[in-house]
Amino acid sequence: MAILSLSKITKTYRKGDIEVKALGGVDLELEKGEFCAIVGPSGSGKTTLLNIIGCLDKPSSGIISYQGKELKILGEKELSEYRREHVSFIFQSFNLIPVLTVAENVELPLSIEGSFSKTQMRQKAMAMLEAVGIADKAGRYPRELSGGQEQRVAIARALVKEPSVVLADEPTANLDSHNAEEIIRLMKAMNEKSQTTFIFSTHDKMIMEEAFRVFHLHDGLIVKDERKRL
Repeated sequence: MAILSLSKITKTYRKGDIEVKALGGVDLELEKGEFCAIVGPSGSGKTTLLNIIGCLDKPSSGIISYQGKELKILGEKELSEYRREHVSFIFQSFNLIPVLTVAENVELPLSIEGSFSKTQMRQKAMAMLEAVGIADKAGRYPRELSGGQEQRVAIARALVKEPSVVLADEPTANLDSHNAEEIIRLMKAMNEKSQTTFIFSTHDKMIMEEAFRVFHLHDGLIVKDERKRL
């Protein structure tokens, strides 16, 4: 069974009296552990599609299912549980909390989940910071980090709760080529180790080259599903 299944997903926004169609009927299925990219020109619907997969937005029509369970019919509490328990986000702007230390930023998803002691949260956060190579920055604040280090913290925060799916919206857009290459290598290693499903919205050719599967989106439709290798 596919971990994620989308059938005839549409999304239309209203701007005054004008309707803007962001997605025109998207079909896709993803298996556990895929490392894939959604590519296409600006305005093609990439971010909208990620937001619908992550239930930050609702489709205008169509069906989206996670492990066979339809998400559109869930109430707000159940959707919140889906996001909290199964999905993490990585954004190009990092979205770290400036008044929290690096370790506290990584602990935040565990604190929201509410099932870990302070000691357990710190142990998990430090283990993840070690995995992304910046455990020595645990007591620093985001303003004291480079862009590449901030993105590593964002990745650690996304992965600390061991999600099934990571949605990454242009995660390398604000990084230089060296840091971008290291971040991609890091995420791919974690994908292979834990079988976490990664879905990128990107213009980055390095991500496209490393992705096992590339969805080409144009005018709100997937026009090509490129499977590069098993």
